[in-house]
Amino acid sequence: MKAFTSKLVDLTQKNAEKIALQWAKDVKTNLKTYSYHNEPKDKITGQAFEFYNNFQEIFFHESPYERAEEIFKKYANERYKEEIPLHEAMYALILMRRHIWLYAEFRSLFDTEVEHRQAVASLSRTILMFDYIMYIIAKEYWNLMKLEMSTH
Repeated sequence: MKAFTSKLVDLTQKNAEKIALQWAKDVKTNLKTYSYHNEPKDKITGQAFEFYNNFQEIFFHESPYERAEEIFKKYANERYKEEIPLHEAMYALILMRRHIWLYAEFRSLFDTEVEHRQAVASLSRTILMFDYIMYIIAKEYWNLMKLEMSTH
């Protein structure tokens, strides 16, 4: 499974720009990410590119939660300052996850039944990473909201 997972992660990192551009096109038109619709494409593409480019580091890190926390507290802070609603910031991440798999399927990464089983195991790990990320972002938004309320 490790070889397959590495293949998926490598594909994601090597094609970070292409996947990020597809994600940006989606997030700019998706009804659940309305706040992104008028944002410049290059500005929002950077959000996904940064994630896809660092995906391998998070995925294989000895402490993936801690590494994800370092990266995604920054993501949460930036989206909060841009006044992106939490539900939209999180849905944008759901779309990031989805575009990894759409790209892999497009590239026919899963050719055999064994690779399909490995894909399921890899998907479980990817979902776990995104679960961590969602928790971190929601927690950071909460902290920022509490801080903002205490200063008013």
